[in-house]
Amino acid sequence: MHLFSKSNSFLKHFFTLILSVALLYNSHAQEVTKDFEIVKYNNPNTSSFLGVGLWAWPLPMDYDGDGDMDMLVSCPDKPFNGLYFFENTTGEDFPDFAPPVRIGDAIKNVQISHIDEGVKVTIPGVELVDFKTKLASSEQVLFDAEELKKGFEKVRFNQWKMVDYDGDGDLDVVVGIDDWADYGWDNAFNDKGVWVNGPLHGFVFLLENVDGKYVNKGRIEAGGKMLDVYGAPSPNFADFDGDGDLDLICGEFLDRMTYFENTGTRQKPFYKEGVFLKNDDGLIKMDLEMIIPVAVDWDKDGHIDLVVGDEDGRVALIRNTGTLSNNIPQFESAKYFRQQSDNLKFGALATPVSVDWDNDGDEDIITGNSAGYFAFIENIGGGENPVWEEPKLLEAGGEVIRIQADDNGSIQGPAEAKWGYTTLSVADWDGDGNQDIIFNSIWGKIEWIKNTGSGLEAPQPIKVLRGDEKATNPAWNWWKSAEDELVTQWRTTPVAVDWDKDGVMDLVMLDFEGYLAFYKGINENGEQAILPGERIFYGDKASVYTNRDKAENDEAGQLRLNNAEAGGSGRRKISFVDWDNDGDLDLLVNSVNVTLFENISQESDKVIFSWKGPLSERILAGHTTSPTVVDWDKNGEWEVLVGAEDGHFYHFVR
Repeated sequence: MHLFSKSNSFLKHFFTLILSVALLYNSHAQEVTKDFEIVKYNNPNTSSFLGVGLWAWPLPMDYDGDGDMDMLVSCPDKPFNGLYFFENTTGEDFPDFAPPVRIGDAIKNVQISHIDEGVKVTIPGVELVDFKTKLASSEQVLFDAEELKKGFEKVRFNQWKMVDYDGDGDLDVVVGIDDWADYGWDNAFNDKGVWVNGPLHGFVFLLENVDGKYVNKGRIEAGGKMLDVYGAPSPNFADFDGDGDLDLICGEFLDRMTYFENTGTRQKPFYKEGVFLKNDDGLIKMDLEMIIPVAVDWDKDGHIDLVVGDEDGRVALIRNTGTLSNNIPQFESAKYFRQQSDNLKFGALATPVSVDWDNDGDEDIITGNSAGYFAFIENIGGGENPVWEEPKLLEAGGEVIRIQADDNGSIQGPAEAKWGYTTLSVADWDGDGNQDIIFNSIWGKIEWIKNTGSGLEAPQPIKVLRGDEKATNPAWNWWKSAEDELVTQWRTTPVAVDWDKDGVMDLVMLDFEGYLAFYKGINENGEQAILPGERIFYGDKASVYTNRDKAENDEAGQLRLNNAEAGGSGRRKISFVDWDNDGDLDLLVNSVNVTLFENISQESDKVIFSWKGPLSERILAGHTTSPTVVDWDKNGEWEVLVGAEDGHFYHFVR
């Protein structure tokens, strides 16, 4: 009997009343507990790169059973943590996927194997049984994952796949494990900029299926020696060259893929020494690093392709052309998948500034990110709910501007070669009426990009007039700056602001020891420069530096926003705003979201801030956030826009 039949009309009205009250209560609760909300494109007529948050682990499969390939992506980081489904709604090989739908929590170290029997999904030591219907809720233990890790000191990648390795009709397990013990992690350059620790290691183990039990056969060899790639091996066994046996392609922690040809047989593989995949354009590389390649015949043409996740949450197709060159399969360069636009995003660790960049009367966004790019995100209308265009990379002289560490620009070593961590402010630095970009990066060099009004110039150093003073550098830098350059701690925002209101642009930022400092701007013979930093900023009381929420004052009470060394230094993203409308500038600092320091006293040589804590309880960062302020509804009350670790933007209305 239907609950809401005519004989139960009273019950129907009762439940309707209860539902109405619940909806009213929920609406009120949402109103009074408004928090950081993800910013949408609000532009249904456009597409964007398919993307999750920081770090994409792709699981390409026909998830909905309609005959075409969909994309599942696990994103293990904050705040966009989850397992996301991107539906292929057109059946095309390269569609604009539907926006992401969160179908579960992120699954760490998840891997997918496309075999003759279908799809197998695994995590360390375990097969996830009936994955399409049960996701991670049903497990079958394969082998003791901890047992396999014995002898390794530092493992970050632990990747398990299933394959009939030796062609005997049963499924074996292959495991990619990396080891960071030789590499260490931090501060190991000599004074020539050479990394004196060892490299990353990435090994592949075979667990042979022997009468239904898995037996560890040890590490796989290639070219007569132990197979060893540069971390994060992501092993993929498939017949890439079409000769009937299984070859191997591995990823790495950086951006390349290594091909190991099987010159043995299907039953007794023998792998040649590895070669990097390349084509007529050169080495095939991903745009970023921490890549996760997956072997699958994506376009169903009989040739095994690679679907590859990138660090910034994007996923790309590297298509197997089916041709060989010197017996090596030829792949196309990476082509990043697209989706119907949904959440506004720019890579990972986005660092936005709100500014009317195109002088059309509304607030656009200029932003950096972990990859070292700069982008213009145009606001094309919408008032308090702006409509956004897709981020456009900024160029100088026809070349995309990109800052990267390369082999020795990151204090954390050559494994960070592809990162740039651009963080910036926007101001008319040279007084010519055009908005320029002042930035810091993974290098700790403070530079600026001149806007001529008709284009941008290549980055150049901010000039420091030191007089008799010597240049200052972080103690752990293997290199030293020129005397007229400003080098400070890495990955921390240089704020261009006329702090002393003398008509010349100044800088406020962390100095080489992590103190918040004032760099007075001067104009000498028509050229903008700054003087050495002064520590004029203080805290009202000492507090412990914890969880990126608080700061430390020294004995004199000077405000030190980071007291860590080497790789732990810097990392502070800051912005200034008159938050309480009392006529002075308060300080916003990255934290679990954004922390407010109220300006409670200001003199020319002493400014005192009082720590007020994070603006909300929502966690937007595992590493960092980056705040700026906006007034999209033009009501005169500042709102906060945050670039988060996941590359998305979050809006906070007071």
